[in-house]
Amino acid sequence: MDWTGWGDAAAAGIDGCLLTDASVEEAESYVAAMHRHGLDTVFLAAPTSTARRIELVARYSTGFVYLVSRTGVTGERESLSASVAPLIQAVRAATDLPLAVGFGISKPEHVAELGSQVEAVVVGSAFVRLIEQNAENAALEIQLESFTRELKRGFGARA
Repeated sequence: MDWTGWGDAAAAGIDGCLLTDASVEEAESYVAAMHRHGLDTVFLAAPTSTARRIELVARYSTGFVYLVSRTGVTGERESLSASVAPLIQAVRAATDLPLAVGFGISKPEHVAELGSQVEAVVVGSAFVRLIEQNAENAALEIQLESFTRELKRGFGARA
């Protein structure tokens, strides 16, 4: 794979990259190219990750580690998966990097539950739904800001 564009990315102000389909087991040349340009690398760990994969994710990630909270597809969920807490513990044991949890995070209650365990959450589908439902609403920006503040409260004092 050609990794020659990373210098341009760094010059444009990019801090790092998360390539969701990049296999950490085959990422040595990608990681080397990124680091040559001072860019952080972010890899995924999932509930199905083996101890060996978690070790590699911890070794090759430099910005943060993205934890996939559940198996399956992303999207809004009513509750967090029971598999996220053991995953957080396993990755914490392997790295001191910040942890971000995504996939299914869509409510302030989710953020509150995770807020004392991780440094970040990734919310996508809930924002997409809000935008789709209110695309013609002149107050969309205010609604997005309000929802963001509501989610952020889950981090308590860190917000």
